[in-house]
Amino acid sequence: MNKIYTMMLMALMGLTFTACEDEYIADNLEGTWSGNMYVSSYYDGRDYYATHTEITFDIDPFRFTKGSGYWVDYYSGAPWDYVANHISWRVDNGNIYIHFREDDTSVVIADYHLTDSRFSGYIADGDNDVYFNLFHTSSPNWDNYNNWGYDAWCDDYYYSRETRGEGADSTAATPAKPIRQFGKKAE
Repeated sequence: MNKIYTMMLMALMGLTFTACEDEYIADNLEGTWSGNMYVSSYYDGRDYYATHTEITFDIDPFRFTKGSGYWVDYYSGAPWDYVANHISWRVDNGNIYIHFREDDTSVVIADYHLTDSRFSGYIADGDNDVYFNLFHTSSPNWDNYNNWGYDAWCDDYYYSRETRGEGADSTAATPAKPIRQFGKKAE
């Protein structure tokens, strides 16, 4: 009988250690990270490559292993300057799950190295594992992103100032939004 109680106690302690590890990861993840995620966006038959990415992880004060935040890919030479998404994220058994709310897509980060100043590893987007390298930075003023989505001449999520102002043709077709891709490198 003692062996059974001992085994049950060890199993319970194993679950407790995993939860503590997930909280530790989430605590280190909290903040803003900037660097290269090797992201591109496919739009109108072309691939546009992000120059850098900024991700902010805010912890839910009632659930220490998950939260919300922002993911912003910056571009040069594309029809937009950035693509911004609200994200929901969680840490579960050491894996980091990120859901892009506007795009309704998800990715997993399972193989990574996280310190106070650096976050690097591999992000899994389907069968595609892509290396990334981010550095911890100070948090920017996120109120600057008035239109979530992309800041092009046409915004799929909200009416854009440029195309939907007074006198704009409200019957004009709205082109499709750019599609995020991981792992494509500029050629």
